[in-house]
Amino acid sequence: MSLISAAVSTLSTPPFNPLRTRVRALLVTTIAFSIVTSVTAASASAQHGHPGQTDSVRHKAAQDSSTKSSPMHGMSGMKGMSASAPDKGASAMPGMSMGSEPLGIPMQRTGSGTSWVPAATTMHASHMMLGGWDLMLHGLAFLQYDDQGTKRGDKQFGSVNWGMIMAGHGLAGGRLNLRGMMSAEAFTVGSRGYPLLLQSGESYHGQPLYDRQHPHDLFMEIAAMYDHVIGDNLAVSLYAAPVGEPAIGPVAFPHRPSAQNDPLAPIGHHWQDATHISFGVLTGGIYTRTVRLEGSIFNGREPDEIRTNFDYKGRSLDSYAGRLTVNPSESWSLSGSYAYLKSPEQLHPEESLHRISASVLYARPFGVSGNWASAFIYGANKHAGQTSLSNSLLAESNLTLDQRNAVFGRAEFVQKGPEDLPISGATSPPPLTQGASSGPLALMDPSSSSRYNVGEMTLGYVRELASVYGGSLGLGVAGTINMVPSTLKDTYGTRTPLGATVFLRLRPGAMHMGMHMASPKAPSHMQEPLHDVDNMQ
Repeated sequence: MSLISAAVSTLSTPPFNPLRTRVRALLVTTIAFSIVTSVTAASASAQHGHPGQTDSVRHKAAQDSSTKSSPMHGMSGMKGMSASAPDKGASAMPGMSMGSEPLGIPMQRTGSGTSWVPAATTMHASHMMLGGWDLMLHGLAFLQYDDQGTKRGDKQFGSVNWGMIMAGHGLAGGRLNLRGMMSAEAFTVGSRGYPLLLQSGESYHGQPLYDRQHPHDLFMEIAAMYDHVIGDNLAVSLYAAPVGEPAIGPVAFPHRPSAQNDPLAPIGHHWQDATHISFGVLTGGIYTRTVRLEGSIFNGREPDEIRTNFDYKGRSLDSYAGRLTVNPSESWSLSGSYAYLKSPEQLHPEESLHRISASVLYARPFGVSGNWASAFIYGANKHAGQTSLSNSLLAESNLTLDQRNAVFGRAEFVQKGPEDLPISGATSPPPLTQGASSGPLALMDPSSSSRYNVGEMTLGYVRELASVYGGSLGLGVAGTINMVPSTLKDTYGTRTPLGATVFLRLRPGAMHMGMHMASPKAPSHMQEPLHDVDNMQ
């Protein structure tokens, strides 16, 4: 209740303009509707003894071959899931059974926070049962040697990592899912983070971080999510997180299927999905089998330099966001979002910003045992007082060729200001229109004259080495060419600074979800099992 009280107090403050009033009212209405409807539906189910889905809903979900799922809703997207037919020759995992979820939506669809990803992706996780609870363990760890060239670069041994546990259980006719996610990066790459040319965002010892990626906080997510069906093709959800991800942008890069083998962050991270760790989030959603509309109120301040604490002091649920996602088929997920972040940066507390994003995610099986996942993302920031957007574009792809080999790539374009780069505040770039003919660095022609066009292209390869305690150990290498305008040549020593990374990657084995969901009333021995297809043959 304290979270809701803080939200009401925050939203009662005078708005900045009429448009913001209407947006805020829409988000409050969505969240309030989700809360009221979930409580009402749960109460009605408890009084009448209904299991939360009518017989017609259950029958429709069981008949719809495109909406088959497991009882572990919200446990996918963490580097994807496979939606192809089950391997009839594989053995069933003990304790695994398939059941229905709200609206029969595939569990493969849910990404980080409340985001959706395509169902036709590949999940790496371990499952177990504990009483009536479904437990799922996700995680990813890279041990990398990172060499970023030029005089602005650096070299470092380190580890990028995260681990997550999810627990699901029926509750009052709906589905309750609990999540906890942590990262040891504060210790494995240090408070200053790891070298990454052209990266910007957050701070170290009171100074902005340039050409380095900050570590993730020890606590990345502590959240509860409740889903309840209210019609044949309509459900509501409520997500409450002391630490979590509001409804902004696409699925965050550490969990994006198209980025599953890349150890390094995108340089447009703070234009697209930087809010994936927010200390205080409340999100309400209403959705059908293909469309999801949600609104969030949250703490808009980015994590501070102390990566092991909870950043609540002096803050409230002072920011808001809305997102619309459409999944027209198993292979596609399209989303668009808008957010207002109040005072996101600790070094510039007087500045607030607006953020918009749009994304197209695609996934499909490849060959006999491979998978292809791609993402196209647009993100833009508009700081208070600015008249134009600062834009970013990203295209990335991961192609798993078979059980042993994968290739991946990423290309980015970002417009960064002097405050985002290691240059004097008095230094101003020439108008961007002057570089309109200078190749890939001139992808846009904005009106602002205080931004630099920068970009990067990465190509990498991973070879699976062995199965380790049910997990997969891979050896990989990636190379990056960065691109800066002529005005930054002296800063970096070249217009095309290079970087390279060699790494070991450890993650759970691939799991294969059978798409033919058994009837919820069928005996457990007749239900489709979960199969392990990561046999390393």
